[in-house]
Amino acid sequence: MSEALHQPPLRQLLKRAAYAIDAVVHQGHTLTRVLADQPAAGRATVQDICYASLREYALLAALRDALLSNPLKDRVIACLLVVALRQLRARPDSTHMIVNEAVEAAAATQPWARGLVNGVLRNYLRHTDLLLDEVQQKEPARWNYPQWWIDQVRTAYPDDWQAVLTAGNQHPPMTLRVNPQHGSTAAYLELLQEAGLDAQQTGEFALQLAHPIPVTQVPGFSTGRVSVQDAGAQLAAPLLELADGQRVLDACAAPGGKSGHIVELADVNLTALDNDASRLIRVQENLDRLGLHASLLTGDAALPDSWWDGVPFDRILADVPCSASGVVRRHPDIKWLRRPDDLARFAAQQAAILPALWRCLARGGKLLYVTCSIFPQENQRQVDAFLSHHDDAQQQALDHAGLSAGQLLPNDHHDGFFYALLVKR
Repeated sequence: MSEALHQPPLRQLLKRAAYAIDAVVHQGHTLTRVLADQPAAGRATVQDICYASLREYALLAALRDALLSNPLKDRVIACLLVVALRQLRARPDSTHMIVNEAVEAAAATQPWARGLVNGVLRNYLRHTDLLLDEVQQKEPARWNYPQWWIDQVRTAYPDDWQAVLTAGNQHPPMTLRVNPQHGSTAAYLELLQEAGLDAQQTGEFALQLAHPIPVTQVPGFSTGRVSVQDAGAQLAAPLLELADGQRVLDACAAPGGKSGHIVELADVNLTALDNDASRLIRVQENLDRLGLHASLLTGDAALPDSWWDGVPFDRILADVPCSASGVVRRHPDIKWLRRPDDLARFAAQQAAILPALWRCLARGGKLLYVTCSIFPQENQRQVDAFLSHHDDAQQQALDHAGLSAGQLLPNDHHDGFFYALLVKR
């Protein structure tokens, strides 16, 4: 029986979403972890409410606070107002029902909050335009990012900062990666069209669907003909300049999207490394679906003596831990989980991993440094610091449209990534 037949009433879904938002914003848990604990019935709807609420969290919180005479100490009720305000903004034709359901959700959570929630939401409906004009005078509510994040992006991209912030608040596209071992990108595009699915080609192997669909409905997904992967992420494997017979390392490999692409493109001896054995299960599942093979290894990329056999690699993909600031539209909780000092912490990790992996690279080999970040201190500044201490390293120019100085900024077709190809002389 479908989930729709088991869908709980909206009041329960709003309450569950409020607890989830509280867990992210006030307790520091990732939304992925929080949603994994949700009951199956209604989980998809709770997920949609949470994603939408976190994309606009600064605006919604500012509206809530402007409607309160005193700060609200109860965190869950504060988050319930956020999710209810988001529902009112998204469904203006159902305001009466939403207010009633939010009031009942409040009553089931904290009985004293029934009147407060009712009053706040009805005042919002009476003064919507005035309130929006008032709270959006401040940048966090206007752009829906913390002020420090806005300042960082504006400094890094003085000509593009508004477009970068806007892109990060959009719904992400669903992009497929065509496996060339099963046919051409053009041939698969025809297959999609025959199935009544509208798509456009946005990369050598990338097809962006006009409308997202469940992966179970993607033709050939279960047999490895295609995978779901952002078009920006699909650049990694081709930029490695792979050739049959090479010994290749994918460091920090989980969940395995780039590993799969590597073995699709060339008959290489691939080692997929990750420091979390449980995450390597996902890598193996992806490889099994593709019908391809790699050696899976648990280990810390910054400590190769614990896992490396001493035989140099011809190619290394260093997809290092980072702020993930380039993929916030897929993970809107990141904006509210990150703190300014996190950038220095990630930079320290990157500064440890890069020279450690460099030891494992053969002379004449190439290492591709990758982040899904838009912050320069994790990207080119990190590479410049490495180059200043390694005379045997040279950064190779990237021959790909849109990769200005290695930085790919998020837009309608891809997320934000940074790429630097280093050659060992």
